[in-house]
Amino acid sequence: MQIKMLTALVTLALGALNAQAVVTDKTIEDDAKTPGDIVSWGLGTQGQRHSPLKQINPGTIGKLVPAWSFSFGGEKQRGQESQPLIHDGVMYVTASYSRIYALDAKTGAKLWKYDHRLPDGIMPCCDVINRGAALYDNLVIFATLDAQLVALNAKTGEVEWKEKIDDYAAGYSASAAPLIAGGLLLTGVSGGEFGVVGRVEARDPKTGRMVWTRPVVEGHMGYTFDKDGNKKENGISGTAGKSWPGDLWKTGGAATWLGGTYDAKTGLAYFGTGNPSPWNSHLRKGDNLFSCSTVAIDVKTGQIKWHYQNTPNDGWDFDGVNEFVTFDLDGRRVGGKADRNGFFYVNDAATGELLNAFPFVKKVTWATGIDLKTGRPNYVPENRPGDPTGGADGKKGNVVFSAPSFLGGKNQMPMAYSPETRLFYVPANEWGMEIWNEPITYKKGAAYLGAGFTIKTLNEGSIGALRAIDPKTGKIVWEVPNNAPLWGGVLTTGGNLVFWGTPEGFLQAADAKTGKIVWKFQTGSGVVAPPVTWEDQGEQYVAVVSGWGGAVPLWGGDVAKRVNYLEQGGSVWVFKLMK
Repeated sequence: MQIKMLTALVTLALGALNAQAVVTDKTIEDDAKTPGDIVSWGLGTQGQRHSPLKQINPGTIGKLVPAWSFSFGGEKQRGQESQPLIHDGVMYVTASYSRIYALDAKTGAKLWKYDHRLPDGIMPCCDVINRGAALYDNLVIFATLDAQLVALNAKTGEVEWKEKIDDYAAGYSASAAPLIAGGLLLTGVSGGEFGVVGRVEARDPKTGRMVWTRPVVEGHMGYTFDKDGNKKENGISGTAGKSWPGDLWKTGGAATWLGGTYDAKTGLAYFGTGNPSPWNSHLRKGDNLFSCSTVAIDVKTGQIKWHYQNTPNDGWDFDGVNEFVTFDLDGRRVGGKADRNGFFYVNDAATGELLNAFPFVKKVTWATGIDLKTGRPNYVPENRPGDPTGGADGKKGNVVFSAPSFLGGKNQMPMAYSPETRLFYVPANEWGMEIWNEPITYKKGAAYLGAGFTIKTLNEGSIGALRAIDPKTGKIVWEVPNNAPLWGGVLTTGGNLVFWGTPEGFLQAADAKTGKIVWKFQTGSGVVAPPVTWEDQGEQYVAVVSGWGGAVPLWGGDVAKRVNYLEQGGSVWVFKLMK
């Protein structure tokens, strides 16, 4: 009897240990208010990137020192844009070329590594980056550059399931961190420069089985799937042919390449959509829904509940993929978005109603503002790239200068919100471009632009600036200029601090209320990733991935020449207070 009781107690104890290690829907729902771990991209599905931790603050940060650093190793450097996840004492961090590591979060010791075998012929638009993973149950799940999803056993690194998203030979890829919302695994697609069709997919995170798919190009059919994989029509997105001429909707772009956010209060997932294809807007007269938009999707049904289009009939590659971060404003659930087109938008999170819109960069040439009644931009027609068919030789339209450049007032680097200061902290860039249109026809797997461009600096001064922005008034409360363009994300804390990295290699922190820099550390390579913070046994840690790369050195034109001295890298740094 005693042996049986002892066996039962051991079984219960083991069960409890296993339960502690498993990531549940509740774990994810509480992520923003449980600073002992980080189980979602954005430190909570709302994407606020705020931690309540206060141990590290302006009074103590002088004692912040490295605890450990880990190199991703080998010759696979390039851009490192990953946000680490931390759970049960383990850090899960992805790296360039579709790699992922499990590290001891206290010591940096490598527990396991998975190196996805990439085929020849992958076509990532903007470097071989990966932005992070998702945790669910006993799995760590991430997307790969050849458009696959891989689920690994969190303890061993062994493959539990693998599913193909789409055909990489047709230009599809995937680099965003998956989103867990309502018990489903939500993912988007990359490849807007190759004429792909943007969409959001929902899967069972334990098995990879498809549950629903929702295209975000008007005219395409959505589907639901039963447990046997049989699909059923779930309604066309929008109205076929309404905002797209001819057959261009069939290769319409609108890639959902940055991933999404989710708000449990509205039950909606928010995905930004990229540029319509091709870039030559004269070929596709109309609004081209749902490109350059915020699309709110009911996670239970896969239906689009509302959309707001930031740049109708985009002619400048102003992808609207930037994250939609929900927060409370005057007793109302709203969302903020700093769009690539240079305007900051505030929309009702439940209905999409536009509440406010204002520029967050100093030079915008394509529009004079956003009409708050209609929600539409007030275009400057002469600053749209010209129609090549109207040119002297029919091969090149009028060249225009546009600001911001297609790299955006803000690009992939996620901003942060502080519920304490009620400010957003936005990594912004001031630059422009010369852009012109060219004739183009679609060819599977080939670049589908119909445009040429050169990125230009606006002056000899700073390009980047971290800006503290009041979403209610549109006022820039303070800013910290940066010589090189900012390309990494932001973190806010209850300790009245804002952390962000620079291409020059610094991880730095400022007073959240004043913008005064109170600490910085040289990581050895440019930082193009978002920092995180967590607590373990009473100690607060800060981490960031370091490794220069991404779109700027590839597409940056005159700006790329200005920062060509920056070195590549590949490592994760972790800091804590010196005792």
